[in-house]
Amino acid sequence: AADQIIEKAKPMAARMLEASADDLEFKNGNFGVVGTDKAIPLTKVAQAFYAPMFLPPEFGVGLEAAGTFAAEPPCYPNGCHTCEIEVDRDTGVVSVVRYTAVDDVGRVMNHMLAEGQVHGGVAQGLGQALMEQIVYDPSGQLLTGSFQDYAMPRADDLPSIEGDMVEIPSTTNPLGVKGCGEAGATGAPPAIMAALLDVLRPYGITEIDMPATPARVWAAMHKH
Repeated sequence: AADQIIEKAKPMAARMLEASADDLEFKNGNFGVVGTDKAIPLTKVAQAFYAPMFLPPEFGVGLEAAGTFAAEPPCYPNGCHTCEIEVDRDTGVVSVVRYTAVDDVGRVMNHMLAEGQVHGGVAQGLGQALMEQIVYDPSGQLLTGSFQDYAMPRADDLPSIEGDMVEIPSTTNPLGVKGCGEAGATGAPPAIMAALLDVLRPYGITEIDMPATPARVWAAMHKH
């Protein structure tokens, strides 16, 4: 569609530059006469198409084009995340004591960066599952608007993360990559919450909202 716009606009640009369309080139958003410093932005040429009173008969009103494309099949990373947790019956505090992540992100270009991406995502997912909560009072005032009130995981909240990368190259791109940008953040919340529900099942609890804060977990355990 962009190429069609350029071709349709070229005769108008030639008229405005008082040059032959064959002598024009389009570069960096401008039509220019080859070998000279004469140029005009595409935006000004487009404006001319919407001034009917000044348009010669051979130009139609409006500068429009349409195009379609067939997208390549998408590729997605795959993975399996599991964890072991402990819950303090007296306080409701949930501690993740062991975490394992095995991810297929396609061909890994840099193992250290890929593993770091997963580890960082796991930390983010742990925060989403257990800590991070936006709270408002009845008047709409945000109560968790600073790091004093909005809980986020620290290094001592995280276990040592074990794992591996299974490299099965993607067939939809030349590099064979699938990406790992959301691997940790996507895998951690369900892994942690599934482990927590395993712990809470003897209490008759089959669901609990995130974040599973100590107060929320304690209340659920003492409800029955």
